[in-house]
Order: sequence, then C-alpha cells, then structure tokens
Amino acid sequence: MVATANAGGYRYGVSDQAFYIPVILRALDPSAFPRDATLIDAQGKLMLADEAIAGIVRVTGLSLEHLFFAAYLLSLALIWIAIVLIGNRLYQHRYTTLALGFLVSLRHRIPRTSANSFEPYFHPRMLAFGICLLATAAVLRRRPWTAIVLVAVAALVHITTALWFALLLGVAILCLDQRLQRLLLPAAVAVAAAAVAVIAFGPLRASLTRMDPIWLQAVASKDSLFATEWPLWPWLLNLGLVAVILIIERGRVARGVATPESRALVWGTLTLTAVFLLTLPLVAARYALPVQLQISRVFWPIDFIAAVFIVGEIVDRHARRALVGLVAIALIAIGRGTYILRFERVARPLVAISLPDTPWEQAMAWVRTQPTNAHVLADPGHAWKYGTSVRVSGQRDVFLEDVKDAAIAIYSHDVAARVVERSAALGDFSTLTAERARALASEYHLDFLVTEATLPLPLAYSNRQFHIYRLS
Repeated sequence: MVATANAGGYRYGVSDQAFYIPVILRALDPSAFPRDATLIDAQGKLMLADEAIAGIVRVTGLSLEHLFFAAYLLSLALIWIAIVLIGNRLYQHRYTTLALGFLVSLRHRIPRTSANSFEPYFHPRMLAFGICLLATAAVLRRRPWTAIVLVAVAALVHITTALWFALLLGVAILCLDQRLQRLLLPAAVAVAAAAVAVIAFGPLRASLTRMDPIWLQAVASKDSLFATEWPLWPWLLNLGLVAVILIIERGRVARGVATPESRALVWGTLTLTAVFLLTLPLVAARYALPVQLQISRVFWPIDFIAAVFIVGEIVDRHARRALVGLVAIALIAIGRGTYILRFERVARPLVAISLPDTPWEQAMAWVRTQPTNAHVLADPGHAWKYGTSVRVSGQRDVFLEDVKDAAIAIYSHDVAARVVERSAALGDFSTLTAERARALASEYHLDFLVTEATLPLPLAYSNRQFHIYRLS
C-alpha cells in the first residue's frame, strides 16, 4: 500500500500500457489495428509477453483489467519476498530489512534512463525485476543454478531487464564459485557468439545501421537515449551510486565485516558500469542497436544495490539504530505517500482497476462501437492530457500519439519516418480547422475527429467536453 501510494495510486491503461495493451489486443485478434499494425509490431515482434498474456486471457476468460491488476500484485509480492530474503541474508537485524522495504517503496526516476524504480501499473519490466531480485537472493545464498533459472524466466517476461541482471549476477556467481567458472565462462562465450550471429544475420540485422537525421528527429524528445548529451547532474547521480557502493564496501573491509557475497555484488555492479561506459562510443555514433537497448538502464539494478548497501551501512550497526532507522524511513515513506494522494493527486484513488468514468473515456467508449478499421484523429498529446490513449480506451487506430509513437520509433526507421511525416502534416492541433481536417482525412483515410473545439463538421457524438465529428 505504501509503495502504491508513493507512486500515485494503481492505474490501468496509462503510460507504457499505451503500447502493451494494443500489442496484447493484436495477439488476441490479429485483425485489430489494421492501420497501426506496422507501428505496433515494430516493438511487439521483439517480445514474448504479449502472446503469453493473450494465452492466459483465452484460457481463463479474465479481462485485461483484472489480469493486469493480478500481475501487478504478483510483481509487488515477488519484490517484497526478494527484499526479505536479501535482507535476512545480508543484515543482522530484521528491522533493517523492513527499513529497506520502506526505502524501496519511495518511487523515483533513475536519472535520465526513462525507467522508474517502481511503477503504479502493471509493466512486464516490474515483474521481471521482481524475478531477478529473487535471483539475487539465490546468489547470496550460494544457489547459482536457481539464480540462472530465475534470470532465464525473467528473460521471457522482459529481455533487457533480465540481460542487465544476467551480467550483474553472472559476474557475482563467477566470483563466488570457482568451480562454475570452467562451465559458465565457455557458456558465456557461446551465448555471446550466438548473440553476434543473431545480430549480424538474424532479425536484428537492421539495427546495425546508424540512425539518420529523420530517425533522430523522431526520437528527439527521448532525453534518455544518448548519454553523451546528458548534463552533468545525471552523470554525478548515477556514477555517484557506484562510488557510494565502493566506499561502503571499502569501509566494511576495513572493519572486517565484508562478506564474499557483498564483494561479488560490487564486482557485478562494476561490470554493469563498465558495459555502460564501453558502449558510449557506439551510442555517440548513433548506431541503432545500442540505442535501442537503452543501456543507461543498467543504473536501475545499480540503484537497488546501492539502496541495499546504504541501509545496511547506516541502519544495521545494532538493534536500536535499526529500529530508529526503520521508524524514520517508514514515517518518510508513509508521509510522502499520504501527501501524494491527499494533495498532489486529490481526485485519484489508491487503486483504480478499470478505466475511470470521465468525458474522455465516455467518448472512447463510443469510438469502441465503431468498425474495427475506424481511423481516429485526435490531439497528438491526448494520452498525457486525458489519461489514456485512443488505442487503449477506444481500441482503434489513431493518426498520431506523440509520446508512445516516438518511443516505438526507436525500434524502426519506418515508424520514425511515419512519426516525422505525420507530425509535420498535422502541425499545431489547437489551430486545426475544418478544411484542414478534411484534407488530412482525404490524404490519410481518417474517419473521425475527436476534439474539444466546435467545428463546422458533421457531429457524430458529443458530451460535456468532447465532440466527435465524421470525416468520411
């Protein structure tokens, strides 16, 4: 509850679900989104979670709303179980483990990585994160094969999250178990060779190209992609976490309380940092694959490891300090979550399993009644302005959704060209006239316009905020 409150309350259909829900709907019904199929499949073809979730829906008959909420609770449970297992292994006092749990509940953005430490909705990345934290606990208990299996399972859920933990925990395992070095090192070489072959000759071959000006223009709003263009502060914060881990471990060594497990995690953290730094020249040269991997997200697991080390160093000295630390961190977490729900997000409940009853959702409910091939024109910023996208709430093709379309453009030059072309064709939506709307409808085969403006066009639907006009 504290974690959810700190994230502003659980919600369905928001943020990255603007992609995940349509891709699952396409897995359930391949005829869905006939005009946006190329865009949705550009990223959808790189994942397995959509087919798995669609299969669960077919077998169980559950709605996506309830299935996503159940998966959200599962993600929370796995993260909490992992925190308990990690704390019980590394800390002297149970109060310290509870303090770590409250600290993790303080949601924050990992600087310039486009990843948050926690999400207030179901995201496969969060489920994979929970599984990988369980793998981390397995490594700390010297159960390497359990950790390897868990990371492999996480890869089926979200490949890049599993990849970063594979590096982190793979190095840790090699540090802890010399017997496995004879097996894991050749296996790592074989996996790397297979990855190179897939990239060079397989479906990722197109990602070996450099991003041209059109591609870069489409993703220009994504400030996390090119670390070479970061200002100084995210460099200081992200690399500062690595420095903090090293300083704490050095102090533990000096006091004679360091363990092989903690040293192994430090080496894994340094490996992730090295991968980030070594790939910077490729990112700076705008090669597509390292940009698409968003390697800066290695600082997400590093952020968690830093939290584990910081809590252990400050709080876990003796039982009384652990209790005081627990109370302090708990009060901060509960107070922040209460403030967010009562003052920052006044109208938002702690949990909203389904889409809210707003004028936007009422308009989208009408859109859902239209033919599957209906093509909608709306404000490109509608998802962040009104809460959800046309593809999520209306389940129909939309001319342009600037935030998510630009995010998917990372994975496809064709999608990038589409985003740039349509952004230029539409211009400023707030100045859209009836004549311009008709011209766009003729060129792009648009059927409906959703707007708050009053225009001299045939009205198909209206409520107290939105009008939907026929364009064909």
